Amino acid sequence: MAALGRLLPRMCGLLLRPGGPREAAAAAGRRGVRALRRRPVRVLPPRKELGGAGEKQEKQLSPKKPPPPPPPPAVERSSAGLGLWYEKAAPGDRRLGKVVTIAKSKKFRDHHGKVLLEGHRLIKDALEAGAVPQTLFFSTVGHLKLLPEAKLKQASLVKVKFEDIKSWSDLITPQGLIGIFSKPDHAKMSYPAAQLTSSLPLLLICDNIRDPGNLGTILRSAAGAGCEKVLLTKGCVDPWEPKVLRAGMGAHFRLPIIANLDWESVPGNLPAGIQVCVADNKDPRGADGAGSAPDSLQAPVKSKPKAAPEHEHEEEEEGVCIPELLAQYYYESWTQTPVAVVIGGETHGLSSDALHLAASTGGKRLVIPVVPGVDSLNSAIAAAIVLFEGKRQLLQRHKQEDERQKFPVV
Repeated sequence: MAALGRLLPRMCGLLLRPGGPREAAAAAGRRGVRALRRRPVRVLPPRKELGGAGEKQEKQLSPKKPPPPPPPPAVERSSAGLGLWYEKAAPGDRRLGKVVTIAKSKKFRDHHGKVLLEGHRLIKDALEAGAVPQTLFFSTVGHLKLLPEAKLKQASLVKVKFEDIKSWSDLITPQGLIGIFSKPDHAKMSYPAAQLTSSLPLLLICDNIRDPGNLGTILRSAAGAGCEKVLLTKGCVDPWEPKVLRAGMGAHFRLPIIANLDWESVPGNLPAGIQVCVADNKDPRGADGAGSAPDSLQAPVKSKPKAAPEHEHEEEEEGVCIPELLAQYYYESWTQTPVAVVIGGETHGLSSDALHLAASTGGKRLVIPVVPGVDSLNSAIAAAIVLFEGKRQLLQRHKQEDERQKFPVV
């Protein structure tokens, strides 16, 4: 009875409300639609309850992250026992091989000002002359003991396996020592005292020497003869190419070498009052030996371009007459004044620019006689013959002057 008493007022209120039972049912339906439109919320159970399945589900829901970068290779540093520390590189480290490969290219040398030296003798000469080392690669610590310790402190020392150096080197039997140096500046070098005291008023000008072996040998002969300096005109091979350095046997660090000069700037690198002579194989007696100068001295010849062409078959300017030069044998006297000798390349010979320079200074043709029918000598051999004859004549003249001073004629 009590329950019926409570229900009866509710029913009466429902019947008396405006709209009646239908309106009440419609309102209840709208509330249900709003409830269905609400977005459900996913509730994840604790990770401990899900175990491995929960971790997998969480990984699928979380965004993917890029993998972390690999750690840098471990660097092992050790003492060389000389107050020096070096880095021990991992075997087959490609970074080191790439550095050496880039250093061998002329484009890299010109752009970054770096050169590659290999071997104890060459690196030692470079260090003693004041060249600045950047990185030295060596296979055993014993290689460092042969080099000046104070100079090595300027460089980064890297120990690598001999197999790696062998793969970088183009030598058949590499020594296990390679260095990357800053490109030397001849004005800042400290040349050996013995070289400076033996220097003579004798200069060398290389005209279009393209073969690396020839140029290296010429530089070696110039250092041995006591030349004051060597000038390389445009068209010559790069003197810092590895093949030139090997053939030079340290000559690069014994006398100044000024490269990539155009002919207009050559006189500015010569001392005042110097005479420029050119080496030639034209016999002044002519083919018949009659003693007259050959007609080729006045004949028009092909003019060499100021910069050598990139390919041998490129055409050159023709019809330029060369000046007439007095010709004489190389063993006759030609060193009465400070003198420079021009050596031409084997392919193109002497350029018209070299001949005009010689004529402007009162120079001569220095002829190396050969058997008729034999072609011109190798440029490196011709340079050695003329330079050492010039040295002989200069020393003989100095000796005679000393004797005159000691025993003056009354």
